[in-house]
Amino acid sequence: MAAAMAGAVDLAAVKARSEAAARAQAAPPPSASAPAGAPGSAVVDVTEATFQTEVLDRSFQVPVVLDLWAEWCGPCKQLSPVLERLAAEGAGAWVLAKVDVDANPALAQGLRVQGIPAVKAVWQGQLVAEFTGAIPEEQARQFVDELVRATTGGALPEAAEGDAGPDDPRLDAAEAALERGDLAAAEAAYQAILDAEPDHPEARLALQQVQLFRRAEKAGPDALAAAEAAPDDVAAQTRAADFLLGTGNVDAAFGLLLDVVARTSGEDRDTARKHLVDLFAVVGDEDPRVGAARRRLTAALF
Repeated sequence: MAAAMAGAVDLAAVKARSEAAARAQAAPPPSASAPAGAPGSAVVDVTEATFQTEVLDRSFQVPVVLDLWAEWCGPCKQLSPVLERLAAEGAGAWVLAKVDVDANPALAQGLRVQGIPAVKAVWQGQLVAEFTGAIPEEQARQFVDELVRATTGGALPEAAEGDAGPDDPRLDAAEAALERGDLAAAEAAYQAILDAEPDHPEARLALQQVQLFRRAEKAGPDALAAAEAAPDDVAAQTRAADFLLGTGNVDAAFGLLLDVVARTSGEDRDTARKHLVDLFAVVGDEDPRVGAARRRLTAALF
């Protein structure tokens, strides 16, 4: 990624995602029978040292719900038992990861906790939903049910059999290109894999992400001002959406194109719709934000 985008997008995100998924595949699935608070349990106590394994890696198996709490917090003591009970009922379909914010201030800061209790849902290494404050059990159950339905549908992960298997050496060139910031070479390497193996899932996702990064890099931060100055220029709007998504602003990228679809017709509407659907593919249908945006798109079209 060029210097203009440096720091905005993690060029190693594709590789890190792949490595976390591999670790999750090799690990046993969460178990409701494991003692609460222990690693691998449906309810686990998480520290800064175990966050990678118990939250990020685990989220490639099942959704992980973070319960950020403190001993002095009265509302936390109301909400936490509710979440623990729901996690036990889930029998491993999702994991409740409890984080004491006083004991783990770096985690609280990194997760941008403004107040507690705070609940944040993680799926495949990304925050996908959250709420703050104690809520009734019915609402907490609805939150969890919608999260599971939007991610795994309630399917339980199967236990890994043996090792996850050898690395695909064809990915080495693409990952090396990513690490040195050569997006063109990374795109070519992933495309070569897909030319030989069209159904390669990792290469396809990586190629979509790299292509987005290249479009975002080309658009640059000036794309936002250009889109604001020319609201009827659909090409300007799509470039701005690429930049927003490339810098991690998923909701804003979707919202911009949904607004274009809502206020245009004919070829302009179809262009915006197709581009929005392409962005859905980059983020992934398992992300609840994609499901919500798809519903808004359907409503705008019909």
